Amino acid sequence: DDEVVEIKEPEFNIEDAERQAGSVVRAAIGIGAVFGLWAAWADVLPALNSLNDVVMWQSPRVVDGAETQVPVTLVDLAVAMLIASLAYVGAKNVPGALELVLLNQINLDAGAKYAFSSLLRYVIVGVGITVVFNQLGMQWARLQWFVAALSVGLGFGLQEIVANFVSGLILLFERPIRIGDVVTVNGATGTVSRIQIRATTLVDFDRKELIMPNKVFITGEVLNWTLSDHSTRIVVNVGVAYGSDTRAAMEHMLKVAREHPLTMNEPEPVATFEGFGDNSLNLVLRCYMASLEGRLSTITELHNGINDAFNEAGIEISFPQRDVHLDSLSPLKIQLERRRPDASGESA
Repeated sequence: DDEVVEIKEPEFNIEDAERQAGSVVRAAIGIGAVFGLWAAWADVLPALNSLNDVVMWQSPRVVDGAETQVPVTLVDLAVAMLIASLAYVGAKNVPGALELVLLNQINLDAGAKYAFSSLLRYVIVGVGITVVFNQLGMQWARLQWFVAALSVGLGFGLQEIVANFVSGLILLFERPIRIGDVVTVNGATGTVSRIQIRATTLVDFDRKELIMPNKVFITGEVLNWTLSDHSTRIVVNVGVAYGSDTRAAMEHMLKVAREHPLTMNEPEPVATFEGFGDNSLNLVLRCYMASLEGRLSTITELHNGINDAFNEAGIEISFPQRDVHLDSLSPLKIQLERRRPDASGESA
């Protein structure tokens, strides 16, 4: 067992929210000013109207029931760039501004606010891409065959990405894991630090970041140590030598557990006599902590306390022993050999 890394869910920060709200307002005012100046000066400055004559490409559209070629001008391209900029600023800053205006007034925990903000960011990006494509003449009716062909060609390569994206949405909606939870998945244990569109980041006990695909948390077995109950159980195995007073040993173990400041009184500690081992009488102490914080140090202190209590009481902690038996039914055979001297005079 290792000490867990403490990571808390992102909490409301009024300074960041105000900064993000200011960024959205400034971006909206700037883009509005550009459109306003364009509308006001387009008729006065012929150079501005000439931008409508610069055709970038032709886009087929249905006008009055008939398909016609509609030019996409330099103005359309500039408007698309402004819309894309607004969508970028909105996706980056609107969640914080919305939290300042609305979410902070609603009784939601930090994790729910984080999920709502992430989903809102995805919606803003999706709407922005749709509007930009429409402004550039890339209508869905014309793109769907291309998208279908592309999905067939790249389906096998993109299916994992799509699966992880959908799994990320499920994690945000269902919330089987939250930022700050301690989880074990695929043999790796760590604290959830980020839940993103494709992957979730865990910080392990070595302070290393593990990037786990979102799909793993939906389709695999996940052990969440802190989902609904942060309490955790500690199990201490002790083997005492044969002939020891097991009842007295268990009382000492319970006393050490009850006196520790981080162990819980409810459920109360339990000491049991588990069985007869090859070299020891096996005793087990089970006690609970209110959280994972301080688990490693608590285990160490319990072991030290039990060891000290047993030493004071004269209870011996067992260790592996082996008995060697010699065959005494027949006499031992001893053979002596005399070595002959070699040419140098030394015995060979």
